[in-house]
Amino acid sequence: MTSPLFDSHMHTPLCGHATGSPREYAQAAVDAGLSGICFTDHIPMPAWYDAPWRMRHDQLGQYVQDVQEAQQAFAGRLEIRLGLEADYHPGTERFVEDVLSAHPWDYVIGSVHYLGAWGFDNPEFVAEYDARDLRELYTQYYALAEGAAKTGLFDSIGHLDLPKKFGHRDPDGYAALHALDVIAERGLSLDFNTAGWRKPVAEAYPAADLTRAAAERGIPFVLGSDAHRPEEVGFHFTEAIKQIHDVGGRIVTFQGRVRHG
Repeated sequence: MTSPLFDSHMHTPLCGHATGSPREYAQAAVDAGLSGICFTDHIPMPAWYDAPWRMRHDQLGQYVQDVQEAQQAFAGRLEIRLGLEADYHPGTERFVEDVLSAHPWDYVIGSVHYLGAWGFDNPEFVAEYDARDLRELYTQYYALAEGAAKTGLFDSIGHLDLPKKFGHRDPDGYAALHALDVIAERGLSLDFNTAGWRKPVAEAYPAADLTRAAAERGIPFVLGSDAHRPEEVGFHFTEAIKQIHDVGGRIVTFQGRVRHG
């Protein structure tokens, strides 16, 4: 059984908003006592979509090469896997499918970062929350999360309750529970994302109540720090493992798109 101390969500400078080379992330993982890591940088998307926040399509080969070089450098000391954080944005599924077929990835996270044209987790656009009805916002968001689960493109759903990032919490939770039903039916996992503990909301994605609801539905969790700097690797994993185990949850990893654990 794979050690739970495996960080399966981290980025590289190719996304345009992270620092530190893959080797530096790997060294941070060794220093933190992790058994392995999986890089999941932001997938290339069509040029019109979120371009400043992800690698370009012509950088995909460089990403693979950078991670493979880290794998070679840390062989025997740290298991290093290669994945992607992919985006679900209706209409781009074929583009994403083409990227996913370009390389034998280990793990693919499916994340929703946009409601229409609004990048709702971008601090630059946080004022838009004041113009939105939160109940309607979460209904729209979780409908997209369900859409992501139904594509069959992804292994897990990323940072499940992301719209709470700046403190705008879901007022009722019904849409979240329905999304968990769909995620369970489709056999997906959840990205247990500790980055929320670094954000204004100051709690992991998913929150404790959603962690319990997911565990009750048999949905396993993949630990991820969402590191954008080497010092964030393995962030708050002790707390994450406790939150999962307290509700009888299961921690898994992925290799070759196959779930282990």
